[in-house]
Amino acid sequence: MVKAKYQAVLDLGEKLNIQNGDVSEENGVLKVKGTAATQYEKNLLWDAIKAAGGENPSDIMADITVADESVYARHTVVSGETLGKIAKHYYGDAMKYKDIFAANTDILKNPDLIHPDQELIIPNL
Repeated sequence: MVKAKYQAVLDLGEKLNIQNGDVSEENGVLKVKGTAATQYEKNLLWDAIKAAGGENPSDIMADITVADESVYARHTVVSGETLGKIAKHYYGDAMKYKDIFAANTDILKNPDLIHPDQELIIPNL
């Protein structure tokens, strides 16, 4: 029963390819465990948990670790994106594009010039 309530969380975990995943149910509490690639993906999972169970759900215990804590996320550029749009997506603030640019000066020479398929580091702020 509780597993069905959090099915969207489990589906997201699959979509994000969470490693070492384990899901069990005990006494009406869903226990979820796994390793997200980045902090951003861990945050997505927590947002999904809160969406399904409220701010402090008592019917789920989640132990999500992060494989790569050196970055907030990794992002592959798609056509039409700008650093500002990417910054808005990850940080909620387009002006943080400067932080993304600074973290990627090894592949970017101009903050106004990015190309599809470039993999950008989204730094921890």
